[in-house]
Amino acid sequence: MWIKKIVEELIEAYSTNNPFEIADAKKIIVCFHDLHEEIMGYYKYSRTNKFIVINSNLNQFDQLFTCCHELGHSEIHPKLNTPFLKRKTLFSIDKIEQEANRFAVEMLMPDSKVQALPYVNLTDKEAARIFGVPAEVCHLKKF
Repeated sequence: MWIKKIVEELIEAYSTNNPFEIADAKKIIVCFHDLHEEIMGYYKYSRTNKFIVINSNLNQFDQLFTCCHELGHSEIHPKLNTPFLKRKTLFSIDKIEQEANRFAVEMLMPDSKVQALPYVNLTDKEAARIFGVPAEVCHLKKF
């Protein structure tokens, strides 16, 4: 629940759940590069600078999720350079990758927006699809 609290505080402080806007406000440099097709992005810390690198070949939903995931690293693991977020990383059991995935899910699916959906009886995967969250990680949403 501590990750959810961090996300809620960020959303409240910046009046948005858009990771690109939050990264910009926090002076985190977001770059887009043509990366290998398996690599979605990564987070890099260098002295006092923070960078989020996103594969420019991703669709807009994957870019959004990747930015959220890497923003999670910058908030939860600020001085760690993280390995590449690969598509298979969505299934990772590595603690820091699971934490970044949970951060991203909570950022993209805040309770207020999920509860405001006009649909009833949505499955986790259906709700995740609406918010651009990969089905592989939707189970991380905590209500």
